[in-house]
Amino acid sequence: MIRLLLLAAIVVFLSACSPEIDDLPALEPDTSLRSESEIRVVDYLGRDVVLERSASRIVALSPHIVENLYSAGAGERIVAAVAYSDYPEPAKSIYQLGGVGSVSLESIIAMIPDLVVVWGSGDQNSSQLVRRLEKLAIPVYVDEPRKLSDVARSIADFGKLAGIEREAQTASKAYLAALDGVRLKHKNLSPIKVFYQIWDDPLQTLNGEHMVSSMMTLCGAANVFADAPLLAPQVSVEAVIKRNPDIIFASANEELGEPWLNEWRSWDSLKAVKHDALFRLNPDWMSRPTVRLLHGLRDMCLKISSARES
Repeated sequence: MIRLLLLAAIVVFLSACSPEIDDLPALEPDTSLRSESEIRVVDYLGRDVVLERSASRIVALSPHIVENLYSAGAGERIVAAVAYSDYPEPAKSIYQLGGVGSVSLESIIAMIPDLVVVWGSGDQNSSQLVRRLEKLAIPVYVDEPRKLSDVARSIADFGKLAGIEREAQTASKAYLAALDGVRLKHKNLSPIKVFYQIWDDPLQTLNGEHMVSSMMTLCGAANVFADAPLLAPQVSVEAVIKRNPDIIFASANEELGEPWLNEWRSWDSLKAVKHDALFRLNPDWMSRPTVRLLHGLRDMCLKISSARES
Protein backbone atom coordinates (compact mmCIF):
# COMPACT_ATOMS: atom_id res chain seq x y z
CA MET A 1 0.00 0.00 0.00
CA ILE A 2 2.82 2.39 0.85
CA ARG A 3 4.46 1.73 -2.50
CA LEU A 4 1.19 2.32 -4.35
CA LEU A 5 0.73 5.67 -2.61
CA LEU A 6 4.29 6.65 -3.50
CA LEU A 7 3.70 5.72 -7.14
CA ALA A 8 0.51 7.75 -7.23
CA ALA A 9 2.41 10.73 -5.85
CA ILE A 10 5.09 10.30 -8.51
CA VAL A 11 2.45 10.30 -11.24
CA VAL A 12 1.20 13.67 -10.02
CA PHE A 13 4.76 14.95 -9.71
CA LEU A 14 5.68 13.83 -13.23
CA SER A 15 2.55 15.40 -14.69
CA ALA A 16 3.24 18.72 -13.01
CA CYS A 17 6.97 18.99 -13.43
CA SER A 18 8.00 16.48 -16.13
CA PRO A 19 11.41 15.84 -14.52
CA GLU A 20 13.88 13.28 -15.79
CA ILE A 21 13.13 10.02 -14.03
CA ASP A 22 16.87 9.43 -13.60
CA ASP A 23 16.89 12.46 -11.30
CA LEU A 24 14.26 10.97 -8.99
CA PRO A 25 15.31 9.16 -5.82
CA ALA A 26 15.04 5.39 -6.07
CA LEU A 27 12.15 3.82 -4.19
CA GLU A 28 13.11 1.09 -1.79
CA PRO A 29 10.98 -2.07 -1.99
CA ASP A 30 8.18 -2.19 0.58
CA THR A 31 9.21 -4.91 3.02
CA SER A 32 6.41 -4.38 5.53
CA LEU A 33 4.44 -7.38 4.24
CA ARG A 34 7.35 -9.51 3.03
CA SER A 35 6.99 -13.18 3.87
CA GLU A 36 8.56 -16.50 3.07
CA SER A 37 6.00 -16.86 0.27
CA GLU A 38 7.63 -14.27 -1.99
CA ILE A 39 7.62 -15.21 -5.68
CA ARG A 40 10.86 -15.36 -7.64
CA VAL A 41 11.53 -16.12 -11.33
CA VAL A 42 14.44 -15.43 -13.67
CA ASP A 43 13.60 -13.54 -16.87
CA TYR A 44 15.21 -13.77 -20.32
CA LEU A 45 18.00 -11.37 -19.36
CA GLY A 46 18.93 -13.52 -16.38
CA ARG A 47 17.46 -10.97 -13.96
CA ASP A 48 15.78 -12.06 -10.74
CA VAL A 49 12.17 -10.84 -10.71
CA VAL A 50 10.87 -10.88 -7.14
CA LEU A 51 7.30 -10.20 -6.02
CA GLU A 52 6.13 -9.96 -2.42
CA ARG A 53 2.76 -11.37 -3.49
CA SER A 54 1.17 -12.59 -6.70
CA ALA A 55 0.70 -9.94 -9.39
CA SER A 56 -2.83 -8.60 -9.72
CA ARG A 57 -2.20 -5.48 -11.83
CA ILE A 58 -0.12 -6.33 -14.89
CA VAL A 59 0.95 -4.04 -17.73
CA ALA A 60 1.78 -6.05 -20.87
CA LEU A 61 3.85 -4.19 -23.47
CA SER A 62 3.39 -6.49 -26.48
CA PRO A 63 0.44 -8.29 -28.09
CA HIS A 64 2.20 -11.65 -27.78
CA ILE A 65 2.71 -11.05 -24.05
CA VAL A 66 -1.02 -10.44 -23.68
CA GLU A 67 -1.80 -13.74 -25.43
CA ASN A 68 0.63 -15.70 -23.26
CA LEU A 69 -0.75 -14.14 -20.08
CA TYR A 70 -4.19 -15.35 -21.11
CA SER A 71 -2.78 -18.81 -21.82
CA ALA A 72 -1.31 -18.79 -18.31
CA GLY A 73 -4.74 -17.92 -16.88
CA ALA A 74 -3.73 -14.37 -15.93
CA GLY A 75 -5.58 -12.42 -18.62
CA GLU A 76 -8.03 -10.81 -16.22
CA ARG A 77 -5.11 -9.30 -14.31
CA ILE A 78 -3.94 -7.20 -17.26
CA VAL A 79 -4.80 -3.56 -16.59
CA ALA A 80 -3.12 -2.11 -19.68
CA ALA A 81 -1.62 -3.30 -22.95
CA VAL A 82 -0.49 -1.89 -26.31
CA ALA A 83 -1.98 -1.51 -29.79
CA TYR A 84 -2.89 -4.70 -31.70
CA SER A 85 -3.47 -6.65 -28.51
CA ASP A 86 -6.46 -8.32 -30.13
CA TYR A 87 -6.37 -11.95 -29.08
CA PRO A 88 -8.13 -13.62 -27.41
CA GLU A 89 -11.39 -11.69 -27.84
CA PRO A 90 -11.49 -10.26 -24.26
CA ALA A 91 -8.08 -8.65 -24.90
CA LYS A 92 -9.72 -6.14 -27.24
CA SER A 93 -11.34 -4.42 -24.26
CA ILE A 94 -8.07 -3.91 -22.35
CA TYR A 95 -7.00 -0.28 -22.06
CA GLN A 96 -4.20 0.48 -24.54
CA LEU A 97 -1.31 2.79 -23.64
CA GLY A 98 -0.06 3.22 -27.22
CA GLY A 99 1.99 1.28 -29.73
CA VAL A 100 4.91 -1.03 -28.99
CA GLY A 101 7.88 1.22 -28.39
CA SER A 102 5.86 4.41 -27.94
CA VAL A 103 4.48 3.95 -24.43
CA SER A 104 5.45 6.65 -21.95
CA LEU A 105 6.77 5.90 -18.49
CA GLU A 106 4.13 8.19 -16.99
CA SER A 107 1.28 6.21 -18.57
CA ILE A 108 2.67 2.97 -17.15
CA ILE A 109 3.05 4.42 -13.66
CA ALA A 110 -0.50 5.80 -13.81
CA MET A 111 -1.81 2.21 -14.02
CA ILE A 112 -0.22 1.50 -10.60
CA PRO A 113 1.10 -1.90 -11.74
CA ASP A 114 2.61 -4.53 -9.51
CA LEU A 115 4.25 -6.12 -12.56
CA VAL A 116 5.28 -4.82 -15.98
CA VAL A 117 6.16 -7.30 -18.72
CA VAL A 118 8.42 -5.80 -21.40
CA TRP A 119 9.31 -7.24 -24.81
CA GLY A 120 13.11 -7.09 -24.87
CA SER A 121 13.53 -6.53 -28.61
CA GLY A 122 10.22 -4.78 -29.18
CA ASP A 123 11.69 -1.35 -28.55
CA GLN A 124 15.24 -0.06 -28.90
CA ASN A 125 14.70 1.84 -25.65
CA SER A 126 13.44 -1.17 -23.69
CA SER A 127 16.60 -1.42 -21.60
CA GLN A 128 16.21 2.23 -20.57
CA LEU A 129 12.56 1.63 -19.68
CA VAL A 130 13.49 -1.39 -17.55
CA ARG A 131 16.12 0.63 -15.71
CA ARG A 132 13.70 3.46 -14.98
CA LEU A 133 10.98 1.12 -13.74
CA GLU A 134 13.52 -0.59 -11.49
CA LYS A 135 14.47 2.78 -10.08
CA LEU A 136 10.83 3.19 -9.05
CA ALA A 137 10.84 -0.32 -7.49
CA ILE A 138 8.26 -1.54 -10.01
CA PRO A 139 8.90 -5.22 -10.78
CA VAL A 140 9.76 -5.83 -14.43
CA TYR A 141 9.95 -9.10 -16.35
CA VAL A 142 11.79 -8.92 -19.69
CA ASP A 143 10.28 -11.37 -22.19
CA GLU A 144 12.33 -12.40 -25.22
CA PRO A 145 11.17 -15.74 -26.67
CA ARG A 146 13.44 -16.88 -29.51
CA LYS A 147 12.84 -20.66 -29.53
CA LEU A 148 9.59 -22.58 -29.87
CA SER A 149 10.05 -23.94 -26.35
CA ASP A 150 10.32 -20.38 -24.99
CA VAL A 151 6.56 -19.96 -25.40
CA ALA A 152 6.10 -22.63 -22.73
CA ARG A 153 8.70 -20.96 -20.52
CA SER A 154 6.95 -17.58 -20.70
CA ILE A 155 3.55 -19.08 -19.92
CA ALA A 156 4.96 -20.95 -16.91
CA ASP A 157 6.76 -17.84 -15.61
CA PHE A 158 3.66 -15.65 -16.02
CA GLY A 159 1.58 -18.19 -14.13
CA LYS A 160 4.06 -18.29 -11.28
CA LEU A 161 4.20 -14.50 -11.05
CA ALA A 162 0.40 -14.38 -10.99
CA GLY A 163 0.16 -17.05 -8.31
CA ILE A 164 -1.58 -19.57 -10.61
CA GLU A 165 1.38 -21.81 -11.28
CA ARG A 166 -0.54 -25.08 -11.59
CA GLU A 167 -2.89 -23.76 -14.30
CA ALA A 168 -0.02 -22.24 -16.24
CA GLN A 169 2.08 -25.40 -15.99
CA THR A 170 -0.80 -27.39 -17.47
CA ALA A 171 -0.97 -25.05 -20.47
CA SER A 172 2.82 -25.01 -20.81
CA LYS A 173 3.14 -28.80 -20.79
CA ALA A 174 0.26 -29.22 -23.26
CA TYR A 175 2.02 -26.88 -25.70
CA LEU A 176 5.32 -28.77 -25.41
CA ALA A 177 3.54 -32.10 -25.84
CA ALA A 178 1.95 -30.82 -29.06
CA LEU A 179 5.38 -29.81 -30.39
CA ASP A 180 6.74 -33.26 -29.57
CA GLY A 181 3.82 -34.85 -31.39
CA VAL A 182 4.61 -32.96 -34.57
CA ARG A 183 8.32 -33.76 -34.21
CA LEU A 184 7.67 -37.49 -33.94
CA LYS A 185 5.24 -37.50 -36.86
CA HIS A 186 7.70 -35.92 -39.29
CA LYS A 187 11.07 -37.24 -38.07
CA ASN A 188 13.53 -39.00 -40.40
CA LEU A 189 12.15 -37.31 -43.52
CA SER A 190 14.53 -35.95 -46.13
CA PRO A 191 14.18 -32.14 -45.96
CA ILE A 192 12.11 -30.42 -48.63
CA LYS A 193 13.34 -26.91 -49.53
CA VAL A 194 11.19 -23.89 -48.61
CA PHE A 195 11.24 -20.17 -49.38
CA TYR A 196 9.28 -18.19 -46.82
CA GLN A 197 8.14 -14.73 -47.95
CA ILE A 198 7.11 -12.08 -45.44
CA TRP A 199 7.08 -9.05 -47.79
CA ASP A 200 7.19 -8.34 -51.50
CA ASP A 201 8.77 -4.92 -52.05
CA PRO A 202 11.50 -5.25 -51.06
CA LEU A 203 11.39 -9.06 -51.15
CA GLN A 204 12.00 -10.23 -47.62
CA THR A 205 12.32 -13.55 -45.79
CA LEU A 206 13.51 -15.00 -42.45
CA ASN A 207 16.78 -16.74 -41.61
CA GLY A 208 17.55 -19.88 -39.64
CA GLU A 209 17.55 -18.12 -36.28
CA HIS A 210 13.83 -17.35 -36.47
CA MET A 211 11.20 -19.62 -34.89
CA VAL A 212 9.62 -20.15 -38.30
CA SER A 213 12.76 -22.00 -39.41
CA SER A 214 12.39 -24.32 -36.43
CA MET A 215 8.78 -24.92 -37.46
CA MET A 216 9.97 -25.91 -40.95
CA THR A 217 12.42 -28.38 -39.40
CA LEU A 218 9.65 -29.98 -37.33
CA CYS A 219 7.64 -30.43 -40.54
CA GLY A 220 10.54 -32.07 -42.37
CA ALA A 221 11.58 -29.03 -44.40
CA ALA A 222 14.56 -26.70 -44.70
CA ASN A 223 14.72 -22.92 -45.06
CA VAL A 224 16.65 -22.06 -48.23
CA PHE A 225 17.86 -18.83 -46.60
CA ALA A 226 18.73 -20.33 -43.21
CA ASP A 227 22.32 -19.13 -43.68
CA ALA A 228 21.41 -15.45 -44.14
CA PRO A 229 23.21 -13.24 -41.58
CA LEU A 230 20.17 -11.09 -40.69
CA LEU A 231 17.02 -12.32 -38.95
CA ALA A 232 14.74 -10.85 -41.66
CA PRO A 233 16.98 -10.28 -44.71
CA GLN A 234 16.07 -8.71 -48.03
CA VAL A 235 16.73 -11.06 -50.94
CA SER A 236 16.48 -10.86 -54.72
CA VAL A 237 14.26 -12.83 -57.07
CA GLU A 238 17.46 -14.11 -58.70
CA ALA A 239 18.67 -15.47 -55.35
CA VAL A 240 15.39 -17.33 -54.86
CA ILE A 241 15.59 -18.79 -58.37
CA LYS A 242 19.17 -19.91 -57.74
CA ARG A 243 18.16 -21.76 -54.55
CA ASN A 244 15.15 -23.21 -56.39
CA PRO A 245 12.78 -24.05 -53.51
CA ASP A 246 10.31 -26.93 -53.67
CA ILE A 247 7.71 -24.77 -51.86
CA ILE A 248 7.06 -21.05 -51.60
CA PHE A 249 5.10 -19.80 -48.62
CA ALA A 250 3.63 -16.31 -48.38
CA SER A 251 2.94 -15.29 -44.79
CA ALA A 252 0.29 -12.62 -45.33
CA ASN A 253 -3.44 -12.05 -45.33
CA GLU A 254 -5.38 -13.09 -48.42
CA GLU A 255 -5.42 -9.58 -49.89
CA LEU A 256 -1.61 -9.48 -49.98
CA GLY A 257 -0.63 -13.13 -50.04
CA GLU A 258 -2.43 -14.26 -53.18
CA PRO A 259 -0.95 -11.50 -55.40
CA TRP A 260 2.52 -12.30 -54.00
CA LEU A 261 2.15 -15.96 -54.93
CA ASN A 262 0.76 -15.13 -58.38
CA GLU A 263 3.86 -13.08 -59.14
CA TRP A 264 5.97 -16.24 -58.79
CA ARG A 265 3.94 -18.12 -61.41
CA SER A 266 5.78 -16.35 -64.22
CA TRP A 267 9.02 -18.05 -63.11
CA ASP A 268 8.14 -21.50 -64.43
CA SER A 269 11.68 -22.84 -63.95
CA LEU A 270 11.09 -22.94 -60.18
CA LYS A 271 10.21 -26.35 -58.74
CA ALA A 272 7.58 -24.71 -56.53
CA VAL A 273 5.85 -23.30 -59.61
CA LYS A 274 6.13 -26.51 -61.65
CA HIS A 275 4.40 -28.49 -58.89
CA ASP A 276 1.99 -25.71 -57.93
CA ALA A 277 3.46 -25.67 -54.43
CA LEU A 278 2.62 -22.04 -53.68
CA PHE A 279 0.83 -21.62 -50.36
CA ARG A 280 -0.39 -18.78 -48.18
CA LEU A 281 -0.01 -19.01 -44.40
CA ASN A 282 -2.04 -17.10 -41.81
CA PRO A 283 0.33 -14.43 -40.43
CA ASP A 284 -1.53 -14.31 -37.11
CA TRP A 285 -0.57 -17.95 -36.59
CA MET A 286 3.04 -17.46 -37.63
CA SER A 287 4.27 -14.08 -36.39
CA ARG A 288 3.59 -14.11 -32.65
CA PRO A 289 5.47 -16.39 -30.23
CA THR A 290 2.32 -17.78 -28.60
CA VAL A 291 0.36 -21.02 -28.41
CA ARG A 292 -1.24 -20.10 -31.75
CA LEU A 293 2.05 -21.12 -33.38
CA LEU A 294 0.62 -24.64 -33.10
CA HIS A 295 -2.13 -23.69 -35.58
CA GLY A 296 0.48 -22.32 -37.97
CA LEU A 297 2.72 -25.35 -37.46
CA ARG A 298 -0.04 -27.84 -38.29
CA ASP A 299 -1.09 -25.83 -41.35
CA MET A 300 2.51 -25.59 -42.54
CA CYS A 301 3.14 -29.31 -42.02
CA LEU A 302 -0.04 -30.22 -43.88
CA LYS A 303 0.99 -28.14 -46.89
CA ILE A 304 4.56 -29.44 -46.85
CA SER A 305 3.26 -33.03 -46.75
CA SER A 306 0.94 -32.27 -49.66
CA ALA A 307 3.81 -30.86 -51.71
CA ARG A 308 6.01 -33.83 -50.82
CA GLU A 309 3.37 -36.26 -52.10
CA SER A 310 2.97 -34.38 -55.37
